[in-house]
Amino acid sequence: MDFIGKAIQDFSSFIWGLPLLILLIGGGLYLLVLSRFLPFRFFGHAIQVLRGKYDDPNDPGQISHFQALTTALSATVGMGNISGVAVAIAVGGPGAIFWMWMSAVVGMSTKFFTSSLAIMFRGKDSQGALQGGPMYFITEGLGKKWKPLALFFSACAMIGALPVFNVNQLTQAINDIMLEPNGIKESDTGNWAIGIILVIVTSIVILGGLKRISKVTAKLVPAMVLLYFVLVIVILGVHIEDVPKYFGMIFTDAFSADFIKPDAFFGGALGTLIILGIRRGAFSNEAGIGTAPMAHGAAKTTEPAREGLVAMLGPFIDTIVVCTLTALAILVTGVWQTSDANGVSLTATAFGNAMPGVGKYLLMICVAVFSISSLFSYSYYGTKSLSFLAGAKYKNYYNYLFIASIIVGATSSLDTMISLIDSAFALMAIPTMLATIILAPKVMKEAKKYIAKLKN
Repeated sequence: MDFIGKAIQDFSSFIWGLPLLILLIGGGLYLLVLSRFLPFRFFGHAIQVLRGKYDDPNDPGQISHFQALTTALSATVGMGNISGVAVAIAVGGPGAIFWMWMSAVVGMSTKFFTSSLAIMFRGKDSQGALQGGPMYFITEGLGKKWKPLALFFSACAMIGALPVFNVNQLTQAINDIMLEPNGIKESDTGNWAIGIILVIVTSIVILGGLKRISKVTAKLVPAMVLLYFVLVIVILGVHIEDVPKYFGMIFTDAFSADFIKPDAFFGGALGTLIILGIRRGAFSNEAGIGTAPMAHGAAKTTEPAREGLVAMLGPFIDTIVVCTLTALAILVTGVWQTSDANGVSLTATAFGNAMPGVGKYLLMICVAVFSISSLFSYSYYGTKSLSFLAGAKYKNYYNYLFIASIIVGATSSLDTMISLIDSAFALMAIPTMLATIILAPKVMKEAKKYIAKLKN
């Protein structure tokens, strides 16, 4: 197992090199310029769409704009924001957050294009149901000769959708926050028990399909984001005098990399810091990875650009807003310099220091809901991927693999779980970004038509 873990970590470091960085950030910048910053210019309109102003229940699709966004957000607003930010700060210091922001700004444009394509080039599965996602816009938009790329994406997505990281961090949180302070030491038996409980809860929801998943996430995600927001505001209020200092350090340390160990990559420590921030940013908002278009492709709409605008709100909410809140909570409490904890344990230490007695337990509620709701969305992504590979009648078999992997996540090491999902995400990004860049001019034609309709 140690050998396998080391091999996965080495592969993750290799695949997240300069070529992928250029594809994700360079490709995203190209899309941003091509669109003339359209996602930002129509930010207010996107909010109106999200509120249901343009909903039509007779449009093709399965779920509303709001449900599509909350389904996508339930996968992204989760452990990437609570644990991923902590990992970034523990390894790279405050400057890593700046590069997470940069990945989000670029990611908003990328999400606009990928999710517009998910509606433009919806395909039908083997049972005739309307579907969207990178595998469909690759085959429908680029043609059947590109199908191997779509199959490659689907195979990688089945791994990337596994819940091992989220479950790993939820298990760590339960042990660190609830069990160990009460005299119950972490053990294999305890981790197995946590895994089995998660299996039961997850099974009840995911075996009910997309409509049950979207209804559950539409209720859970907004409530938990609000609770988390309030808790962090309390922490920042307690340490208000330190907020300007650490907020400033996010910018100053982004180019000095004082807290990261030098690496042989370009720019030494700075290059390592940039990649760290972008990797954690990609895990946080998944822009360019290709998961969110699978949720947005199910939205009830005939306007691709409209769904693209809704989708671009995702990186803003989960990386610009939620990740920044987490980062400031960790920074102002000083735990990133005084604690050896990593991942969710570091965030829990920050909450415990700022709100003695209740802080850790309130965070535990958020962690549990974020983690479990993300399991629901990821299971949907995995079933769609298997459906494309093997046929729709086999798609539910993925849920059994998904449920079994919950136990693996509950009983494995953090480093291995992060590297496994990072590797899968990197491989998913290659076909998603290549197809998006090639098809981007068609999205712009569609966007211009949509803008013209709004003006009339």
